[in-house]
Amino acid sequence: MESSSRIDLGEMSIDVVRKDIKHVHLSVYPPDGRVRISAPRHMASDLIRVYAITRLDWIRRQQRKLLAQERETPREYLDRESHYVWGKRYLLRIVEADAAPAVNLKHSTLELRVRPGSDAGRRREVLDAWYREQLRNALPPLLEKWESLLGVRARRLLVQHMKTQWGSCNPSSGNIRLNTDLARKPPECIEYILVHELLHLIEPTHNARFQSLMDRFMPQWRQIRDEVNRLPVRHEDWVY
Repeated sequence: MESSSRIDLGEMSIDVVRKDIKHVHLSVYPPDGRVRISAPRHMASDLIRVYAITRLDWIRRQQRKLLAQERETPREYLDRESHYVWGKRYLLRIVEADAAPAVNLKHSTLELRVRPGSDAGRRREVLDAWYREQLRNALPPLLEKWESLLGVRARRLLVQHMKTQWGSCNPSSGNIRLNTDLARKPPECIEYILVHELLHLIEPTHNARFQSLMDRFMPQWRQIRDEVNRLPVRHEDWVY
């Protein structure tokens, strides 16, 4: 079982979760930069506090980026609303038809076919399922390429909606999860996130070794990371 506590560093409050892990993990979550440290169950509180102090500059940089990041207004799934596919902007076109739901890209239009009377929630479900399928179809060649280059193998690659991360890796199980919304980003962003998570099978933390591996296999990773952070992200009602 997990146990939770909190440490305060001046005006900054940090959630601490102790669990059965070997390494400390530090996360800064959107939209407002909530900070969480996951620590080994028996790690002393003083050590966790010292660790947090050493990472204060990094935490504040991440918080500034999150607060500056552009966010879409809430989507209503109406005609001529803007949506992104592989980093390109399309205008939504709603087509009501007594047929199975479908999504088609036509030049600058994202055509969403739904049954008459479908509300915004149903339209979102259909479009989200389509985004998920686009990402699943794009991943196999990338996974084959990078597993071979890195000399690793993911046990499972899961695509799902994630509110606070673009991707995650569980080094113990070998499972990698990627955010469905990556299908809205340019293709190079997907590749960067996939490589990032695969490298966690070699190095679980974001230490100097991890960054050195990123530099070796994807020298331009910092520029792509900045691009991911610059692009508008979907509006969410963030609930923890």
